[in-house]
Amino acid sequence: MKFTDGYWLMRDGVTASFAKQVADTQVSDDRLTFHAAVRPVERRGHTLNSALLTVECFSPAEGVIGVRTTHHAGGEERGPGFALREEPGHTAKTRLDGTVAELSSGALTLRVDTAEPWRMEFGAEGRTLTSAGKRGNGFVTDGEGRHFTLGQLSLGVGELVYGLGERFTPFVKNGQVVDIWQADGGTASEQAYKNVPFYLTNRGYGVFVNHPGAVSFEIASEAVGQVQFSVEGQSVEYLVIHGPTPKEILDRYTALTGRPALPPAWSFGLWLSTSFTTDYDEATVNRFVRGMAERDIPLSVFHFDCFWMREYQWCDFTWDPAVFPDPEGMLTRLKDQDLRISVWINPYIGQKSPLFAEAREQGYLVRKANGDVWQWDLWQAGMALVDFTNPGARAWFAGKLRELTRQGVDCFKTDFGERVPTDVVWHDGSDPERMHNYYTQLYNQTVFDVLTEERGEGEAVLFARSATAGGQQFPVHWGGDCESTFEAMAESLRGGLSLGLSGFGFWSHDIGGFEGTPTPAVFKRWVQFGLLSSHSRLHGSNSYRVPWDYDDEAVEVTRDFTRLKHRLMPYLFRAAEQAREHGTPVMRAMVLDFPDDPAAHGLDRQYMLGDDILVAPVLAEDGVVEYYVPEGDWTHLLSGERVRGPGWRRERFGFDSLPLLARPGSVIPFGAEDDRPVYAWAHGVTLRVHAPAEGAETVTRVPAPDGGQAAVFRTTRRGDVVTVEATGAPGPWQVVVAGPGGYGDPVGVADGASSVSVTLPAGQDG
Repeated sequence: MKFTDGYWLMRDGVTASFAKQVADTQVSDDRLTFHAAVRPVERRGHTLNSALLTVECFSPAEGVIGVRTTHHAGGEERGPGFALREEPGHTAKTRLDGTVAELSSGALTLRVDTAEPWRMEFGAEGRTLTSAGKRGNGFVTDGEGRHFTLGQLSLGVGELVYGLGERFTPFVKNGQVVDIWQADGGTASEQAYKNVPFYLTNRGYGVFVNHPGAVSFEIASEAVGQVQFSVEGQSVEYLVIHGPTPKEILDRYTALTGRPALPPAWSFGLWLSTSFTTDYDEATVNRFVRGMAERDIPLSVFHFDCFWMREYQWCDFTWDPAVFPDPEGMLTRLKDQDLRISVWINPYIGQKSPLFAEAREQGYLVRKANGDVWQWDLWQAGMALVDFTNPGARAWFAGKLRELTRQGVDCFKTDFGERVPTDVVWHDGSDPERMHNYYTQLYNQTVFDVLTEERGEGEAVLFARSATAGGQQFPVHWGGDCESTFEAMAESLRGGLSLGLSGFGFWSHDIGGFEGTPTPAVFKRWVQFGLLSSHSRLHGSNSYRVPWDYDDEAVEVTRDFTRLKHRLMPYLFRAAEQAREHGTPVMRAMVLDFPDDPAAHGLDRQYMLGDDILVAPVLAEDGVVEYYVPEGDWTHLLSGERVRGPGWRRERFGFDSLPLLARPGSVIPFGAEDDRPVYAWAHGVTLRVHAPAEGAETVTRVPAPDGGQAAVFRTTRRGDVVTVEATGAPGPWQVVVAGPGGYGDPVGVADGASSVSVTLPAGQDG
């Protein structure tokens, strides 16, 4: 929210007060507290008729320093609040040296000279990361009498801002106004389904505003050298999180807000949907499943969208008997074909649903101040919201889902959760403004917990649309409603990369687009992109997404890239483990892996898939793609062609290919099977070795589908000989070395062998 009128003036009706100087300093062993006057105090009389800000500085974890600025402290604390995980046993250090007060946590230090005009300086490793200056801490009242507390942190020359949730606007957020407020706005607007009040920059730190409600960010917009954030209320708290690398920032941020669970291995296969408003019944479903099998396209999950239930009755959690008269039998027949089952749900109860009266009677629906159930007709006639702040309502809702899991449902698409009203009263007394964004957290956690209890640890997976900070704990999330165009494909990618830089490890999107029907070209290019994402789902609104509806080549592309993904499962699942262990997303913006390459900082049409594979989706009808290759000799995974960086390339690709490059020095494990995602990945694995450097050792861990470790391989180069040593390999394995002319012949290793050596092809550089 903008409060100023240019540099000099405030907007009409706005009055602002900012910390000007330190009036008092309190130093304890691990905390600094400043009382800051909002006007220069030159004599005693200046202490009268003026505000005093309380600025508390603390550290919940190493490398993290929090700042809480408060004007009036007498208000009642109302929930909800983000559940932050403080580091056990962590203590910060304080120091008062003359007039200089410091708080240190790891390499990060907050410094305040109490004798100087107000300035909070955050530094690490001998340099200033950011600072809060003359408008850095303060409060504002507007013409309507609303009170806002704000923070403002400086941006350096060339500093770029990323994150703030899944945003489809330009990837670099400089110059944008971002309102953290859940909305169902599609992918073609500035609104977002997944709002996260966390950003990071390319200068070694991130900032998390610890407020679950509306937060307004002015990112190099109102003040072009600053990031400003404001909340309505008497206080604002933010955490500065040191890296220095982007991956280390995400590691520390997700340690605070929660790490993603590890999705089950089967969820990485291809999902096929009925689509939304299309006509379907069991015969349609069987035709789709049979059609995929007849065309040799492996299918892992079948998804039933909204109309598995009766119209006007969402949600009643009951199969429409006119369309699916034998749901238990149908699910059994589908599961006999090695398919998992997903069904659509939302947290709303339509008035025609038999559950409406039941929930109303029990007090499980959100109410207005006069005691009436809150209702409207948008989406479902007379719909109400389940009040997840009520433990009884959560248990009731969970019970309905348990019945479905016992019928054979494996996972849920948790749609909606954004349009949450603020003119309501919550069961636990939560503040409606704070609950608007936070509602999705309670909704998705309720569903995820049911699946964990019913299916077991490591078997729970959602397909969720809305989220806030901490929502990454309940994967997977998808990008919402997009059009069926190349432009929408690009905006979806921007949203996914932005979400990945907001702490979310797993992300998907509607292959082919949701609204409208894609052209064959759009469909085939989106299939490539979708099957080179962490999770892959064919889904649309009013048209099917079975590949044969487009052309024969679409069938080939879907088959080939599904099978490629299955062979990449040992590699992809290791990337998934990194998300669980450190918060590093499976699909990574280039700045995350190449923070020292300025050319990579603004890239939003390509990404790293795991540590070692660069993907540049084709976003044009003519097959032309422009992409950037970082330094070194990269190898095209499909052709074996050597691609040298750094530099930009402009190339044309047929529908059988796209820029898909292996990082120099990488060893990428390819599984032996391509007809399903879950198999013994280490048995028969092929290690593809790419441009190893002299003397370097590369460790390749091949996981097991249950999350354990199956085998470890160590690859070293000495001169023109590459040696691979295995530990724990359960069966045969082989090595293929990429050279200037492409991939060489595989060198196989029989059962029990622990090492193999391969001579590099002529012309291989170190």
